[in-house]
Amino acid sequence: MPYPPPPHVPSGPRRRSLLASVAGGALLAGCSDGTGNTEEGTAGSPSVVERARARAARDSRGIVERYDAVLAAYPALAERVGPLRAEAVRHAEAFGETGATASPTASPASPSPAPSVTVPTTEKDALAQLAAAERALADRRAKALLDVPGELARLLASVAAAGAAHAYLLMEGSR
Repeated sequence: MPYPPPPHVPSGPRRRSLLASVAGGALLAGCSDGTGNTEEGTAGSPSVVERARARAARDSRGIVERYDAVLAAYPALAERVGPLRAEAVRHAEAFGETGATASPTASPASPSPAPSVTVPTTEKDALAQLAAAERALADRRAKALLDVPGELARLLASVAAAGAAHAYLLMEGSR
């Protein structure tokens, strides 16, 4: 003998199905900006990307100026600090900066270090200051890459990793 059907059979979707659908829809909506655009959406608008790129170039130029100030004060550090400075110049160029110079001396436009850059009185302290600046810049770039799309995020991540390596190399010899 067959079992009788339950007294009340709900019509339509069950509560669990609806909850799962709503939760899935919320997750999908959270993953997109709703415009259907990929690189040119709200977070990837040219103005946001260009501002982030310009800031990254400015930051790279600033770290190059720090290297220049240390090299002007302590020319004996050129062999150790010069290659790191050259990398910082390449980072600035990767972000579109054209004003950084490739030589490890101060640029002809500013023969003395920038007034905002003060160099400590010892080589060890100067290296520590450079390392701290590289570390802080790497941290800022790691945070900034969350707000930009695709290629710029990858470039920021790569340059942030290089900056962290620079900080390590600058401090390694002073131990």
